[in-house]
Amino acid sequence: MKYIKSIILLIITLSVLLNCARRGTPTGGPKDEDAPITIKTVPQFKSVNFNKNEIRIYFDEYVKLEDVKKNLIISPPLKYPANITPLGIPSKKIVIKLKDTLIANTTYTFNFGESIVDNNEGNVLKSFNYVFSTGNYIDSLAISGSISDSFSKESDKYVSILLYEANDQFNDSTIYKEKPLYVTNTLDSLAWNIDNLKAGKYHLLALKSDRNDYLFNPKSDKIAYLDTIISVPTEKQFKLKLFKEIIAFKPFKATEVSKGHIVFPYEGIGCDFKVALDSVKSNLKTIISKSFLEKDKDTLNYYYKTDNEIDSLFFNLTSTNYSSTEKITLRSKEIDSIIITANLRGNMTFRDTLTLQINNPLDQFNKELFSVFDKDTVAVNFKLKRKNHTELQVLFNAKENQNYKVKILPNAITDFFNQTNKDTIKYSLKTKEKDNYGSISFDFKNTNNESIIIQLLSKKEEIIATKYLNTDAAINFELLKPSVYLIRIIFDKNSNHIWDTGNYYNKNQPEKVVYFNTDIEVKENWFFKENINLDSYRNNID
Repeated sequence: MKYIKSIILLIITLSVLLNCARRGTPTGGPKDEDAPITIKTVPQFKSVNFNKNEIRIYFDEYVKLEDVKKNLIISPPLKYPANITPLGIPSKKIVIKLKDTLIANTTYTFNFGESIVDNNEGNVLKSFNYVFSTGNYIDSLAISGSISDSFSKESDKYVSILLYEANDQFNDSTIYKEKPLYVTNTLDSLAWNIDNLKAGKYHLLALKSDRNDYLFNPKSDKIAYLDTIISVPTEKQFKLKLFKEIIAFKPFKATEVSKGHIVFPYEGIGCDFKVALDSVKSNLKTIISKSFLEKDKDTLNYYYKTDNEIDSLFFNLTSTNYSSTEKITLRSKEIDSIIITANLRGNMTFRDTLTLQINNPLDQFNKELFSVFDKDTVAVNFKLKRKNHTELQVLFNAKENQNYKVKILPNAITDFFNQTNKDTIKYSLKTKEKDNYGSISFDFKNTNNESIIIQLLSKKEEIIATKYLNTDAAINFELLKPSVYLIRIIFDKNSNHIWDTGNYYNKNQPEKVVYFNTDIEVKENWFFKENINLDSYRNNID
């Protein structure tokens, strides 16, 4: 009996275990890494004599459309956006409803980029194209190339490449008002190609825009264009250089920031913008300084002081082909208190200069109330130099492995409004040994008496130093912190010591820029030297 009970207990135990095992979650097979597969399209892929207003694309599994507005490129562009469903809902088919009257005898391409993904694992069906023709054959020609920035080493992605038919209807204003005949997008690449073209002659351009209308807006877009008309078919690779135009001058409403301080913001960098009182006020003293507000926008700061009470000022605003008068009603009663900051604290390299930055224009400074001491409390010789209206440099010969104490006593600095610093200001600076730094040297050949700008850049393309050449010479960048550096070479065509951008309407390409072929990693106590033949860089620009 005891034996039988043991057998029964064993059977019950095994039964419970088996049931538990059945209720467990199956581990499944390997992870699905395959992209969805198109099993059918209606009308058929590469249909000719297409005259439908709806397209259906079927897949072997459930798919979703992600960022379809960003990824989908329809060439030629449609006047009215197609209705594409479903969006955000898994389905085994995509439906495209057309609202346009299609161009006769033209091959259309719908490139979905990376917008089609499977519902479960998110595997991407990359660059899926649906192609059809409204004529009796499919155009099969193609062009290709690359895109880069005309100034920065880092290039934009998701750039539209545009082709306009070179005919009598195309003129300099076409790209501002009319869509191109063909279009593609680089997506997240720097390479591009336009397929299914018909033979012909075309204007080739590129736009970096946040819109999808394929119309050039100089205020917000970058543009690239080819100087010559291209003929298709061709096997040539086309390299396009994006640039941002200097936009037309436009002033914005002036604002009274505080008593004695009015700002005149404007856009149109490089404009000769001037602000002057409409009529001279007695006992009115003024200072005008320029400062940078934000990308593509500057401002003129107008400071004034007077012993008289005034409730408004009239200004004449002038620039190239612009003139107006503006009245500023004065309401502020308080002048901004003086605030002094410094560009350095703590570590100081041998390339650094201690610069005091004052929020109001600098009027006077008293050197007797400044002092600089080293770590042994020995006084250090120094000079004070006014850099501009709001910056004062403290210049001294920094030595290796030293600590410096800079002290500024009360009333040492006086601003435009006769305000002074009320408290003692102290800064502590420390230098390292020169062996902790490295240097870069270039020996430039074949300048050909051309003006050349050489810029040393950080990895983030911040300008660290700039030098100029118009003859063969060696250039040295010394006492550099260990880091990665870039070298930018600008062919300064008009010798004005700045890089000049382009203008499409005036058919000016930007001045040519190249980069030294490798990033330079500077290490401690390390010296890099290289010869640069500028002819080889000239030949590789285009």
